[in-house]
Amino acid sequence: MPSASPASNARSLQGAPVLVVGAGIMGSGIAQVAAQAGHAVWLHDTREGASAAAHAKLASTFDGLVAKGRLDAAAAKATLARITPVDTLARAAAAALVVEAIVEDLGAKRALFRELEGIVNTDCVLATNTSSISVTAIAGGLLHPGRIVGMHFFNPVPMMKLVEVISGLQTEAAVAQAVFDLSQAWGKVPVHATSTPGFIVNRIARPYYAEALALLQEQAASPAVLDACLRAAGFRMGPCELMDLIGHDTNFAVTKSVFEANFHDRRYQPSGLQREMVVGGLLGRKSGQGFYRHPDDGSTALPVALHGAPATAREVTVHGEGDIAEQLEQATTKALSAQGWGPARLRNSGWTGVEVDGARLVLTDGRTASELSVATGVARLAVFDRPQPPSAPGTALAYAVAEQADASWHSQAPMWLAALGYTPLLLADTPGLLVARTLAMLINEAADAVLQGVCTAEGADAAMKLGVNYPAGPFEFLARWRVAEVVALLDTLDHHYRGERYRVSPGLRRQALRGAMAAPRSA
Repeated sequence: MPSASPASNARSLQGAPVLVVGAGIMGSGIAQVAAQAGHAVWLHDTREGASAAAHAKLASTFDGLVAKGRLDAAAAKATLARITPVDTLARAAAAALVVEAIVEDLGAKRALFRELEGIVNTDCVLATNTSSISVTAIAGGLLHPGRIVGMHFFNPVPMMKLVEVISGLQTEAAVAQAVFDLSQAWGKVPVHATSTPGFIVNRIARPYYAEALALLQEQAASPAVLDACLRAAGFRMGPCELMDLIGHDTNFAVTKSVFEANFHDRRYQPSGLQREMVVGGLLGRKSGQGFYRHPDDGSTALPVALHGAPATAREVTVHGEGDIAEQLEQATTKALSAQGWGPARLRNSGWTGVEVDGARLVLTDGRTASELSVATGVARLAVFDRPQPPSAPGTALAYAVAEQADASWHSQAPMWLAALGYTPLLLADTPGLLVARTLAMLINEAADAVLQGVCTAEGADAAMKLGVNYPAGPFEFLARWRVAEVVALLDTLDHHYRGERYRVSPGLRRQALRGAMAAPRSA
């Protein structure tokens, strides 16, 4: 066990003086939040005049908040007065908490904390806002490594609620808890994490970008189609437009960092397509061109085909059980109501979807439409992606048609999906389509993080909803899906691609096994 540092009995940080090092966007935001919570704040930057410039910009920010009625004029003046630019660290020697928000470089952060150890009191908590560097590594070689803790804010700091409170191997529990409690007092939602590559958000989020990049590399669909499908699943931005916003250089660098820190684990392998975009200067909004041209020239608009009514059917059956099957039954009943009859229902057929005169629309289980066609002997077959509730009329939904299908079913399949209330978007016949494989990979990564003690399931859900605005956390997505089905889909992807990328987390497989053991057995 590491020896206790003087900060291990850390006093409450409520109302304590704070030093923020780094007067960029993140540092200024942290200073603003601390000052608004009533703390005296010193703001320091090694760049000459940077702290004073940041203070002046904060004054302008407060004026804007007052003008919009979001902040009282007197409160704005008092808050600004609590922030003091300082040109030397020594002027903030009385700080009880230091939050560094400097360049993302291990050497620079270590050097800063070594310097601070000779300035601040031994019970001062030293927090790093790093988004990817090991907290354990930052603390390495310091006199009191137990007082080093990660306090990872998200941009823009005043608006984003999440704070990842990251413990390195030597971080004292009392220090992490003091920062956790302080984050709550600042109106944030803190989540405990251990110091592993990517922490919670940057680790679990990798598949959201990676699956889209993989499908683009396979020429399965256009960026606009992929974005439309994931927006339809509830995400505020699709992966391609989000990477354009973040900047492909930044997004690629984070992925590369997580990949290298995990000893080149194939699950985190960067995309060759994104590397090409970076070296070509196609960085997204910051360069004017990424997947889309910026400012938006209309290239993000999705041309949607208009589908006529499908041919009159003689027999329609809805297969499967669960929420998606129920939705399909309601939609099919509505679609057939004009003809004065409704669909039959078969719950124990082993698949979910709609059968129309022997042709099939099948909810993806990970297999391609062509593979399913061979396995079932049904040539007229199409697969569709996993819809997420609630599905509003006209919700985009990816689908693919088996190579064996005739021309008639190639045209009828999207007509039936449109009749069921969706906007069908054609993808190449790729395993797991888009939404299903993306959600399965997010769930899998979160399950692995919990297995490894990075965070709790509740922490993972909170982090992904608050840190990157996901419509649900990975375990909330899992609650809408049978664990065994997620595992089966991932196993199918693993078999198809013959690599390590889609290997199932032992934690998720164990959960599926427990579910199978708990299921009632027939006599």
